[in-house]
Amino acid sequence: MTQIPDDAQLSPLPVPNGPGAMPYGTPDAPRVAVRGEASLEFDPEYARIGISVSARGTDRRAALEDLTQRNARALELVKSYGDAVQKLSTGTFSVTPQMRDGKRERVSAYDGRVRLNATVTDFTVLGELTTRLADLELTEVQGPWWGLWRNSQAHRTARQQAVREAVTRAREYAEALGARLVALVELADLGAENSAPPPYPAAPGGLGYGRAAGPPPALDLEPQRQTVSAQVNARFVMSPPQLD
Repeated sequence: MTQIPDDAQLSPLPVPNGPGAMPYGTPDAPRVAVRGEASLEFDPEYARIGISVSARGTDRRAALEDLTQRNARALELVKSYGDAVQKLSTGTFSVTPQMRDGKRERVSAYDGRVRLNATVTDFTVLGELTTRLADLELTEVQGPWWGLWRNSQAHRTARQQAVREAVTRAREYAEALGARLVALVELADLGAENSAPPPYPAAPGGLGYGRAAGPPPALDLEPQRQTVSAQVNARFVMSPPQLD
């Protein structure tokens, strides 16, 4: 049998509701743990579109010049909408030689492509802009992808709703036991998630190549409502329950 020296000091057991207390509380101060959830819908705040400009030719310099001119026309068109377009950036640029069949390295043509990304906040011009872009020579448009800004008030609203849901649920549990909530012990944020639109696709597949005769008709694009979700875990102390 192990002997404990007389001068040894024993660590005290954790005191309920004191430092090192267990999360389940005590009979005099029981705890209730709940999860609060919220899922709300909001109108989108922006729409993103992808623009792919292409050129092809047997001469590298000619293909590059055609690509440069078409890219300039696309940029000029997007910029002509002013503040309606909040962000415009160039994603990728490539000029790829296409090889002929055979043992020798012989190039049959050069394929050039520039990828542009635009973020539009004025939805009244979005349909017109997309169709005018698609009407440009060898220009393709993908999208739109709708979304909310990271600092959108919608995220705050969803988080606050989740907290209120947690309080309501905990209060209902306490009232079912003839008790009441006394204090909040812990509130853990599981994160608020926006069902954001997917990133721009790597492969084209949008509003099409080519140019038609006359001005293109403007598309009627209906904004897609965005779902914002939030979840929290909460622990409360409640008064002793009435179990009689």
